Parts: sequence; C-alpha cells; structure tokens
Amino acid sequence: MSKVTVTIPDDFILGAAASAWQTEGWSGKKPGQDSYLDAWYKNDRHVWHNGYGPAGATDFINRFREDVALMKAAGLTHYRTSINWSRFLTDYENVIVDEEYATYYDSLIDELHANGIEPMLCLEHYELPAALLQQYGGWGSKKVVELYVRYAEKAFARFAGKVTRWFTFNEPIVVQTRVYLDALRWPYEQNTGKWMQWNHHKNLATAKVIKLFREKGYQGTVGTILNPEVTYPRSTAPHDVKAAEIYDLFFNRVFLDPAIKGEYPAKLLALLATHRVNWDYNEEEMRLIAENHVDEVGINLYYPHRVKAPSRAWHPETPFHPAYYYEHFELPGRRMNKSRGWEIQPQIIYDMAMRMKNDYGNVPWFIAENGMGIENEAQFKNADGEIQDDYRIDFIGEHLYQALKAREAGANCQGYMLWAFTDNVSPMNAFKNRYGLIEIDLENQRARRMKKSARWYRTLRDARQLTLSLDDEMK
Repeated sequence: MSKVTVTIPDDFILGAAASAWQTEGWSGKKPGQDSYLDAWYKNDRHVWHNGYGPAGATDFINRFREDVALMKAAGLTHYRTSINWSRFLTDYENVIVDEEYATYYDSLIDELHANGIEPMLCLEHYELPAALLQQYGGWGSKKVVELYVRYAEKAFARFAGKVTRWFTFNEPIVVQTRVYLDALRWPYEQNTGKWMQWNHHKNLATAKVIKLFREKGYQGTVGTILNPEVTYPRSTAPHDVKAAEIYDLFFNRVFLDPAIKGEYPAKLLALLATHRVNWDYNEEEMRLIAENHVDEVGINLYYPHRVKAPSRAWHPETPFHPAYYYEHFELPGRRMNKSRGWEIQPQIIYDMAMRMKNDYGNVPWFIAENGMGIENEAQFKNADGEIQDDYRIDFIGEHLYQALKAREAGANCQGYMLWAFTDNVSPMNAFKNRYGLIEIDLENQRARRMKKSARWYRTLRDARQLTLSLDDEMK
C-alpha cells in the first residue's frame, strides 16, 4: 500500500443526488396525485422493509432549508433531484400546475442558489402518475409520451430561467425491467413486448423534450441519466463473450445508443425480431430520435455485472427473456458490500469512462450516482453519536480516484455525485441500507446528523485534492 494524492480540477462536480419521491414525503399531496411508487406502496406495502415507504420519506418538503444548510456544510457543489410529475400537476390531461407544489420548488431552487449549490433537475425518477398507468398503461402508450412532453413544457416555463441542467429520466430502464421483464414488482406481468415498448417511448420522449427545449430557446442543456452496468464475461471464450455482448445490447445499449448516437443497435433489433417481440414504432419516431441527441449523460455506477453463457435449456413454454442468452456469474473471491449483496470493483468507473471516450464520441458525462448502502449503521457511532463511516470514505475515494485517473487519460468526465445526500427510502429496501452523508434518525423525529463522511467530503471540496492509500495494482 502506498499513499497517492490527485488534484481535483476546479470545474469538477463534487455533488450528491436524491429524488423527489425518496425524500419529500406526502405532506401536502392532494387526492389523485399518486405516482407509480405511491400506488405500488399502497397495493403491496408488505414487500417494503418494515412497511416503510414514500409516505414519510425524509420530510424534505418541509425541511429543505435545514437540509440545504447541511449540503453547504458538507461541501456540495451541485445537487440533483427530480420534480415529482405526479405532484407538479393537478390535471394531467389539461396540464394544470399545482401552484403550491411549484412554489415549493421555486423556494428550493432559490435556497440552493443562495448557498452556492447548483441545482440539476430530472423530470422523471420513477414518478409516472399512477392515473396514467391505470388509464393508458403508462409508458406503453404514445398518449403518455405526449402528456409528458406537455408536462416538461410547463416545468421549463416555470424553472428554466433558474435551472440550466435538465435531465429527462433517471434510470429509464428500471421500472419496466422489474415489472414487465422480471415480474418482480407490482403489478407483476412478464411481457417482453411491453418492456421494449416502454423503452422505446422513453427514448422517444427524451428526443421530443430535447427538441422542445431547443426550439423554445432556453439556455442550458438537456441530458438523461442512465444506469448501464459495466458487463464482464466470465472468460475470454467466445460463448461467454457473446453472452456479455447480448446482455449489453438489452440492458445498456438500448438506452445509450439512442440517447447519444440516435439509433438502436442493429443487432438488438434483429434479436427482437428473431424472438417475435412485438413493439410499435414508426419512421417518424426513429427520425426524431436520430435528430435530437442529448447534450450530456449522467451515469449511475455501483457494481460490475458478470455473465456467462447459459448452461441450461430454455423451457419452451417460457416467453422470451434476454436471459435466454446468458446466466449471471459470481466471481470467486470478489470483494463485497455484504449489506447490499453487491460486488465492489472501482475499476468499473475507469472502464465506463474509456467506453464513453472510445465508443460514444467522448460526449460530456458525469457519475450521477455512486455510493455504498450499509445496514445497521448505528453500530458505528462514536461516543458523540456521530457515525464513523470510514468504509464510505474509502469507497468514495477509490471510485473518485478512478474517475480522476480516467479524466487524465482523456475521458470527458465532468464530475462525481454521491448517492445520496441523506439516508433515504429505496424501493422495497426502504431505510434498511443507509447511503447518506447525513444520517436520518427515524427514532427521533427524523433528526439530521452529519456522518464522518460529510465532514471528509467538505474537506475534499475545499482542498481540491484526493489522498488515499492504494495497492500498487490499483494505481
């Protein structure tokens, strides 16, 4: 082990992220303003850890001034969150703004600016209005695409004068993968055609919102936030390499390529046709995607994904799933976050950076989420009650080092954002695993306390230098 010190460029983001539904809570929410997550929680509360979900969350909607002061204390340069589409409007068909909720966002944005923190806003972080899921089938409907664009128009009109970095979606592949591909979440339906339809309509919606933003002449950028999994084959054997390539097509390139290159991979379209996966699209939609690329990409990176060629036959009565071509593979001896069940491999940051440089034209991008969720963090409190999360400091440092190393190698990486600023609710896991720089004490009226990592993050921002101990092979 040896100590390494790396300079952090002055324009490099050191921020943190969250979402509306995971922080705000339901205070002030009106009847009919449920999101998909709210409806899932109401219909399937027993699958959420200890029955805790978005109803209380962290009560950010009432405590945002306190939290923004903590953001400043923790040294954040940027804060990314979402607007909750389901709450921003009282009428989704006629696009009527909920003035009370919009005023809250006016105040939040002003508070961030007053504390020297740049806001970054995402238009959809799983917050599809439940009414649009029930009435139209959610993102399976072209009607919902149009209603989303009209919502975006209202959001831009309200906030674009104060916010210049916008994002259409956060992890747009997740909901339909869990619901329609894997059938692991409410309302539980295995339907690969619906899965691909949702993918396409979100890609189309991104293109339409970019077109709108540019035609209106707003100052700033529009991007998207994706969660491609850095995918490694078990071996260099052709059958394992093919398994990794196909996994990459279905779960990474299905959004990366349309967003940045303006097209779907030909191999993906061929495989969908081979397996008779039916989804509706036309040449006009493909042209819109081709002509309206994102300005930047946020990439959420937590763990590597490893696959191998399948070793079992596919049951003939099972509908097509991309897993027809692969099986998951667990690397023996891998380093683990045992709380979350995820492998820890900081190299994914550098490898993704090189992919963005070499395969995607070195488009501007940044790490939009990276973090470490730990269960029962209270066990790490010192005598003063502060969580001594050195494991999080080490995790951030190792991943940030790979981002800075990649930037030195020519990658157009604009910064690092931690998930999350405070502990917050996650789907199903609720508050089981804690990710925050700031502790949320559920036993004491959601009191906030800085963790050791928050003070370290502030020092990192002020010094603009990262110092850490690394094995020689990690340098």
